[in-house]
Amino acid sequence: MIISRQRFGDLVQGLGTRWLPFADAVSENLALSRLLRLALFQVSVGMAAVLLTGTLNRIMVVELGQPAWAVALMVAIPLLLAPARALVGFRSDFHRSYLGWRRVPYLWVGTLLQFGGLAIMPFALIVMTEPHSGPAITGPLAAMLAFVLVGSGMHTTQTAGLALATDLASEESRPRVVALLYVMLLVGTVVASLGFAELLIDFSYMRLIQVLQGAAVLTVVLNFVALWKQEARQPQLTRHDRVRPKFSQVWRQFSEQPRARRLLVAVALGTLGFTMQDILLEPYGAQILAMSVSETTQLTAILGIGMLVAFFIAARSLAGGADPIRVAAMGTMLGVLAFSAVVFAAPMESGLLFRFGTLGIGLGNGLFAVGTLTSIMTLGRTDLTGITLGVWGAVQVTATGLAIFAGGAIRDLVAGWVSLGLLGTALDLPTTAYAFVYHIEILILFAALIALGPLVRQSGEQSKQPPELRLADFPG
Repeated sequence: MIISRQRFGDLVQGLGTRWLPFADAVSENLALSRLLRLALFQVSVGMAAVLLTGTLNRIMVVELGQPAWAVALMVAIPLLLAPARALVGFRSDFHRSYLGWRRVPYLWVGTLLQFGGLAIMPFALIVMTEPHSGPAITGPLAAMLAFVLVGSGMHTTQTAGLALATDLASEESRPRVVALLYVMLLVGTVVASLGFAELLIDFSYMRLIQVLQGAAVLTVVLNFVALWKQEARQPQLTRHDRVRPKFSQVWRQFSEQPRARRLLVAVALGTLGFTMQDILLEPYGAQILAMSVSETTQLTAILGIGMLVAFFIAARSLAGGADPIRVAAMGTMLGVLAFSAVVFAAPMESGLLFRFGTLGIGLGNGLFAVGTLTSIMTLGRTDLTGITLGVWGAVQVTATGLAIFAGGAIRDLVAGWVSLGLLGTALDLPTTAYAFVYHIEILILFAALIALGPLVRQSGEQSKQPPELRLADFPG
């Protein structure tokens, strides 16, 4: 039987919408191919994150013998710069340009900052590895400058890119766009980590320099392809006689919105609760459950799988009209159960329960992140898109940095108390320090649920009203 071309096209399109992930995220003005191309900026950000927090972190401490505190400071700098996202978003909302672009200039600035940092890093490594007559601090200072540039570029690129995705997405497709952007960030992180691992099997400093140079060039290529013909020129929005309010005035307008402050508090608490374990999960598996290096390495993949599953579930639920605050609350409750499973895995000596707990942490974190981000998308006004996304990203990333530091610091502090016998003989166990942190995370997640409670009621009261904000995006 012969099928007409039109009927075959309709059949393929129907199959794609039903079976392909995020195929229903498209809208009349945003085809799937265009959306996937735009999401490439998330891949470049994920690649940079792998280099900063993974590859360079380990090499500078182990191979180069740099002080751990100095390297930790370098890694923390990109997180400490997160509050600048609010200013970047504000400036992109009220950018003045004869070209008529609001988001593209900031995307290019962010791209060039990332490129510049990655281009400087090889010279910093050369100074640290080769004898020279200059001060010994020259190499670490150059490396810190590279970290600052890359971190600034990541924040600028993400904030402007997410604002552009918000501008392009339709009201109905926004939740799926959010989930897709999250997935692309994870994809970029996973692919980059696997690629760098393969390229650095035969490690040498020359090979590392080549990898860094290749990453710098690839960043420019990916972001150029992502931006090509994405933003339409709108001279009426960037004319030079347009009044640009003060940042403090716009911040006041944003913060005075009924749900803004409580929602940001919930985002901060939930992020703290989910990410304090980031640097403890693998040591816990190794020291408490006697897991091998290979087995603890798999935990990162399990965590990522949980988040990916959460993004698919959230995208489908929100597309069906689910309340995003309820989705976030479900993720928070799942996180409480997951951390409980991690705690009970030690006395039960169950590696399987520990793995299920890890999967639950990823699943809960993913639901919480997508739910709160989708909720903030319907929070503000169309003229505050950039600052709204910037504030969300600033709160989320800053809370992540504080949580990672607090998790390690609290674990070491409690371990010191245990070794000194300050907690008594009953708690003189290797699990005490880890369990202390996990119980704190459970308490913080309960606090996040308390913050989300009134938002659920308000969301229910306003469920029949259409969202006001034309906003779509991502984090941290």
